[in-house]
Amino acid sequence: MFKDERFKGLTTESLKRDFISGITVGIVAIPLGMAFAIASGVKPEYGLYTTVIAGIMVALFGGSRYQIAGPTGAFIPILLAIVLEYGYEDLLIAGLLAGIMLIMMGLFKLGGLIKFIPRPVTIGFTSGIAVIIFSGQIGDFLGLEGLEKKQYFHENMLELGNQLPTINMYSMLTASIGLLVLIIIPKIFPRIPVLLFALLVPTIIATIFFPEKVATIGSAFGGIPQALPSFQLPAITFDKIIQLWQPAFVIAMLGGIESLLSAVVSDGMTGKRHHSNRELVGQGIANVVTPFFGGIPATGAIARTATNIKAGAVSPVSGLVQGGFVFLTILLLAPYAASIPLASMAPILMVVSYNMSEMKSFLHIIKLKNSDSLVLVTTFLLTVFINLTVAVQFGLLMAAILFIKRMSEVLAVKEVIPSLTKENNIGEEAVENSGNCSQLSFYTVAGPLFFGAADKFESIITRSINKRPQVLILKMKYVSLLDATGATNLSALVKDFKQIGGTILISEVNENVLPILKTSGIYSLIGEEHFFQRSTDAVDYALQRINIKKCSRCNRCSDNACQVFVPSNKIKQISS
Repeated sequence: MFKDERFKGLTTESLKRDFISGITVGIVAIPLGMAFAIASGVKPEYGLYTTVIAGIMVALFGGSRYQIAGPTGAFIPILLAIVLEYGYEDLLIAGLLAGIMLIMMGLFKLGGLIKFIPRPVTIGFTSGIAVIIFSGQIGDFLGLEGLEKKQYFHENMLELGNQLPTINMYSMLTASIGLLVLIIIPKIFPRIPVLLFALLVPTIIATIFFPEKVATIGSAFGGIPQALPSFQLPAITFDKIIQLWQPAFVIAMLGGIESLLSAVVSDGMTGKRHHSNRELVGQGIANVVTPFFGGIPATGAIARTATNIKAGAVSPVSGLVQGGFVFLTILLLAPYAASIPLASMAPILMVVSYNMSEMKSFLHIIKLKNSDSLVLVTTFLLTVFINLTVAVQFGLLMAAILFIKRMSEVLAVKEVIPSLTKENNIGEEAVENSGNCSQLSFYTVAGPLFFGAADKFESIITRSINKRPQVLILKMKYVSLLDATGATNLSALVKDFKQIGGTILISEVNENVLPILKTSGIYSLIGEEHFFQRSTDAVDYALQRINIKKCSRCNRCSDNACQVFVPSNKIKQISS
C-alpha cells in the first residue's frame, strides 16, 4: 500500500546519531509520560507504557522520519473526562476505537483534509487545553489534601477554593525548586535535559531534607511495576461502542491534527517531506495496539519530535531507540520512581501548558475583531467550561456557518447595460442600468452560486421576471461555482420565465460551470441555441426577439443607455 523509504540509506554513522537522539528523547519522555498520565487521571506507569509501545509502533509504521509519539498534553482534558465519567477500562476502548478511525482516515486518504480545520478552532481548543492543564496542577503545586477531580472547570476551581486551608508548605517548596530549575537551567546549560533535572533535583532535596512530608508516586499510586503489563483484551460491547464513539472521534481528530502538525514542523526543520496518510495509519496502529497493554491514547508530540531532530536524528531508528530506552528504564529503575514527589511534576506540566497555549496567536486573532475572533473565543470557552468534544464540534459548525455567510456575500447579481467599445462590441466594464429597458434585462452574475447564495440570486432575478421582459440575459463568466441548490434555483427560474413567454439567454458561461449545466438538464432546458460565447452575440439575438417598434415610442429612446441595446438608426430602420 505505502512505499516506506524512511529506513533506506542507513550507515553506521547515521545509526550512531539515531542512537544518541533516541536516548536524549527518551530522557525527556520519561517525566512527561508519567506527568501526562497522572494529569489524565490514570496511574503514571500507563503513560510510560504508552511511550514505549506507541513510540515503537509509529516509528515502524508512521509517515515521518522523525516523529516521536506518546501521551501528550492535548489529550489530558478529554482523557480525564472519559476516566471520570466512564472509568479507565472504557478509556482503553475509546483509544482502540480512535485508532481504528485513524487507520480508516489514512486508508481513505483523508490526511490532506485535516488542513481544512480553521486555525481559530485549533488555537481556541489548544489554548483552552492549556488553561485546563495549568489549573489542574495547582492542587499538586500547593500540596492540597483531599482534592477530588471534577468533570467541569468551575467545579474544580470551587474544589480548590474549599481545600485551600490544607496547603502543604513542603509541597510548595518542592514545586518552586522544580520551577526554578525549569527557568534557570536552560539559560545556563541549554543542552542539559531540563525536564529530567526538574524531576530529579526536587526529588533528591525532598528525600534528603523532608522525607514523608510531601505526596509521592509511591504514596499516591503504590509505585511503578518493573515490567510491561501482560496482553489483555478490553471488554468491548456494542453498547460501549455506541456510548464511546463521540469521545473516540474527538481523540482521533485531535490525534490526527497534532500528529500531522508535528510532522509538518519536522518537515520545516529538516527539509524532508512526510506522508500524511501513512502517518495517520501509523498513529492508528499505535492506538489500536497500546490499549491491549494498558496504554492510553497517543499522538505525535511536537516538542519531543523537535528534540529528536535537534539531537541529530536521521531516521525512525531514533524512535525505536527511544521506546527501547524507556522500556529498559522501567525494568531497571522503576522502584526509584516511588520517591518522586507529585509536586515536582506540577511545574513541568505548567510549563508545558504555557508553551502550548499559543498566546501570541490567540491575542492576534482576538485583535482582528471579526468572525474568526468569535469562533476562537467560543471554542476556547467551550473547551474550558464544557468539554473538548462539544468545543470542537460547535467550533467547526460555527466556522462553517460563518464561512458560508461570507461566501454568500461574495455573490454579486447586478442589472447592467453593457458599454459599447469603438468597435461596437460590449466591453468588460458595465454601467448601472438606470433606465431599465422594459423588454430586455441584462444581468452580470459573479461569484459562487451555491446553497448559501442561491436565495439571493433567485430573489434578484425574480424581481426582473415580475416586470415581464421578453428576454433575460445572464452573463455567467464570473460564476466560479454552481452546486445542486444553485442549479435547482436556476432551473426553476428558467421554467417560470418560459411559462410567461420569455426567453433566457446565457452568455460567456464559465467552463467549470458548463458541465454542471449540462448534467443537471438546464442546458437542454434553455436550449443550445441560447448559449453564447460573446455577450454581443447574445444582445444581437435578443434584438431579434423583442418588439423594436415599441422602442420608437419609448420615452427613453433617445437616452444613451437605451441606444446601447438598440442604436437609433436601427430603431428608425425597423420602425419604417
